[in-house]
Amino acid sequence: MVTTGGKGVVAHVGARLLGELADDLGLTKQLSAAMAPTKVRQRGHDRGEVLVDLAVAVADGATTISDLRVLADQPELFGEVASVPTAWRTLEAIDVDLLERIADARAEARKAAWAAGMDPGFYVIDIDGTLVEAHSEKEEAAPTYKRGFGFYPLVAYLDATGEALAALLRRGNAGSGTAVDHICVLDAALAQLPVDPACQEVVVRTDSGGTSHDLVSACRERSVHFVGGVAMKAPLARIVMDIPKRRWKTAVSADGTEERETGEVAEVTDLVDLARWPSGTRMIVRREQPHPGAQLRFTDVEGYRYQVFVTDLADADVCYLEALFRGRGRVECAIRDAKDTGLANLPSKSFAINSAWLTVVLMAADLLAWTKGLCLRGDLARAEPKRLRYTLLHAAGLLVRSARRTTVRIAEGWPWADDLVAAFGRLPGWATIT
Repeated sequence: MVTTGGKGVVAHVGARLLGELADDLGLTKQLSAAMAPTKVRQRGHDRGEVLVDLAVAVADGATTISDLRVLADQPELFGEVASVPTAWRTLEAIDVDLLERIADARAEARKAAWAAGMDPGFYVIDIDGTLVEAHSEKEEAAPTYKRGFGFYPLVAYLDATGEALAALLRRGNAGSGTAVDHICVLDAALAQLPVDPACQEVVVRTDSGGTSHDLVSACRERSVHFVGGVAMKAPLARIVMDIPKRRWKTAVSADGTEERETGEVAEVTDLVDLARWPSGTRMIVRREQPHPGAQLRFTDVEGYRYQVFVTDLADADVCYLEALFRGRGRVECAIRDAKDTGLANLPSKSFAINSAWLTVVLMAADLLAWTKGLCLRGDLARAEPKRLRYTLLHAAGLLVRSARRTTVRIAEGWPWADDLVAAFGRLPGWATIT
């Protein structure tokens, strides 16, 4: 039988964890201050809180602004959440100046998160572009190089923690290697870091589409090191194919603990002309056997696939540098997760609102990264958004009120109930929860 009448039953209990974390790290307070000038009525919802609620909803799986109702329909758990029209007006009020104020608010919250234990001590920023399809007429949408239609945003992630540092929404026909856009994202990403590149080693990593002389010069001006892929054109390919066998060294695993079976690496700095690059630039070649079924290229000679990258890191261990460059693949996973967290669909016809939505996506990614880094342990601390939603964020519970205190009791028998209770207990502002 199926009947109604359940009292105090709530769902998406784990999503409340994200909101509590935003409050504890000061993100809500900072956003409230940033958005205060846009509030036209004394009464009404705090627009900083509206942005946090949107970020929580997106982290929880929302793909449109109207999905905010998932939180609004449970006021006993999430409090008074803004209506969908109010959320629209909040995003509509965000202009370029407000995006900068919101970025400052995010940077302050990140500083608090790092003080609470998120500081990785190793700072590699990945900058990459990704295509976002538009299935209707939207401002600035344009044909893409893959014969689609939509946008081509640039994003920057911190490799060690998965935090989303910065993003720039661009037309679909924007260039892959537009230096001015990459430098803009670089500056925004550096502003998010609570460390000074002049005092701590910060590395920017790009693929061959993003690496340019202007970008690496900008890195040098900002005391930032670079590791970037380089397109292997015919003259360079001839040099690479003639590398003496004695130069090749066996590549190592990502953690440097063991040798790889197929990969090799060699430095060719002395064989090429690097006069156009900043002083201290080195060029390194890596090769490995393509995966079974991979589409072969004209440069795949004698069963090997070759890649070339440049760096100004002075480390003598070229195998370590190759492993560092190879780690760039993790940003693809971060972008995949972002598309599962609001990036796959830009909800408005307005380019300005879509830019604001992209900022909400960044905040949602940060909340998930901070949750994993500060509140979770074991496999869940490495879980993808879809698994986190199933195991924790969408968990059901029972609200029990006693002695002027509200307790959430996670559904008995849920395999991850103890993990969720422990996660609440690790919140920076919480001591215990029962």
